[in-house]
Amino acid sequence: MSVIGDLDNTESAARGLALRNLQKRQVRYPVSLQAREVRELVVVHQRGPMEQFNLMDVVRRPLSPDAKIEVPASWDEYEYAQELLDTDGNKFPRLCYDSTRQIAIVVAAPTPLHGDMVGELCRYPRRVSQTTDITKHRRAGRGLTIREWDGGLRYMVNDDEEKKLMVAFEVGVSQSYRSLQEAISWCVCALHCRLAIAMCLDEGPRGAKSDGQYYANEEEAAAAILQATNELRLQLRQNPFGPLVRNGVTWFGTLEKVVIETFRCENANCPPGTLLCPTRSFTEGSTSNVMQVVIRDGQSGAEDIPPNLGEVVLGDCVPSHVLSGDEILATPIDFFQKSWIEAKIRSAILETAVERIENKCFIL
Repeated sequence: MSVIGDLDNTESAARGLALRNLQKRQVRYPVSLQAREVRELVVVHQRGPMEQFNLMDVVRRPLSPDAKIEVPASWDEYEYAQELLDTDGNKFPRLCYDSTRQIAIVVAAPTPLHGDMVGELCRYPRRVSQTTDITKHRRAGRGLTIREWDGGLRYMVNDDEEKKLMVAFEVGVSQSYRSLQEAISWCVCALHCRLAIAMCLDEGPRGAKSDGQYYANEEEAAAAILQATNELRLQLRQNPFGPLVRNGVTWFGTLEKVVIETFRCENANCPPGTLLCPTRSFTEGSTSNVMQVVIRDGQSGAEDIPPNLGEVVLGDCVPSHVLSGDEILATPIDFFQKSWIEAKIRSAILETAVERIENKCFIL
């Protein structure tokens, strides 16, 4: 896991990062600055002969990072779009398919905030392997359902045996709660993992977007990005969860809410399309199984979140036949440290803001 937003990074490291990122990008044209960004879950309702055009239109348009867009489409239309994406050879956008609802899901590239949080949740005990960005096929509904999850823990009995998914992780950044709930429920009900953990992060509105900035050469652009990075790093000391603002433009809005929820199902025959409710939610409330949010309105929440989220045990990570005795199965697995999570969030916020600035830098 790469963490670029360390507050103690040296100036030379930041300059090198800016140069490397600029060298990776191709020259963009001003017309791209006029492209409309997709900021929310979009469902295209038009059906019939234009369905394929609707799906391809969404696939080809510029997408905001972390966007997940649902488009009504047949399996043939999904396959057609997937073939074109495979031909292009780009990692994003990616396509999934829900045969139960006849929906294609277009998944945009994640922000650093999303990627860092997936990595932070995927801590694991011995003989448990970590997986990220995994796609899975399952027969469900009226055909084949293809979905992916952000990360997971799989137990390895030996090198030759198929790994068993034990715990699944899903992170949503400014994603609708229903969409996140459906994704994490599918992991439990269709993939039959013991436990699923979802983290929901909501970034506040950023307001007006910045125009593109043009520079004579890469060195000039890198110097400007370095200066912006240093200014935002200083702001982060005062506003650890945003907003980060420069020249009147908000490059990262206030992190309004971070919620962690756990999901499990005791019914082994639970249908794949079942929508589960969380068994434990670290969100605002006062009941015994409902606690304060990790972060709310840019401020750190309660300090009494247990290191195992009050639920994760050894039996969730290791198959029952490997262990003996209920006491061993119920041994808590401590992997969550609130101060460490918050430090990673701050680092990822800075990296996300700098990435947005870089995306507005162009070489003449």
